[in-house]
Amino acid sequence: MNRSSRSGPPGSGRAARANPGDRWTRYRFRSVWDLDAEPDRVYAALERPESYPLWWPQIRAVAPAADGSSGTAFIRSALPYTLRVSAAELLRDPVRGILEVALLGDLEGWARWTVRPRSGGTRALYEQEVEVRRPLMRLLAFPGRPVFRLNHTLMMRAGRRGLAAHLAVRPEAV
Repeated sequence: MNRSSRSGPPGSGRAARANPGDRWTRYRFRSVWDLDAEPDRVYAALERPESYPLWWPQIRAVAPAADGSSGTAFIRSALPYTLRVSAAELLRDPVRGILEVALLGDLEGWARWTVRPRSGGTRALYEQEVEVRRPLMRLLAFPGRPVFRLNHTLMMRAGRRGLAAHLAVRPEAV
């Protein structure tokens, strides 16, 4: 297997495999969420992955590790399987509005949130580059690719709706 060419987010050390036969198992995703909340509130919600199951239906559970900068998420969208993905923090920069993690498990690669102000609220950009490692998904890589991409799209839509609803609830004044 040729694994000589590697790429990943700047400074991450994470890689995507260059084997041409693996092209069907590699994905690049980009989602833009426009939210009617202040950037600080959006960033605060996104930097707490252990609370994602409260507002993102497809994130079934998150088990934080003792180190506080990593953990494991269990994700299930429309398809009848649950992904197990461990995430390790690469970058947490509230000043620049960036959260970035390395991913291992059923998906291997990286994911990044970039939170910026926009007129009337916040724009949250989600970027992800991963290779599918789960054996069944690799086996179904070619015929299943459009379905896997649709599954991801549906999950991201539900996440945006869930976060918007979560942010619309104001904390009660004490």
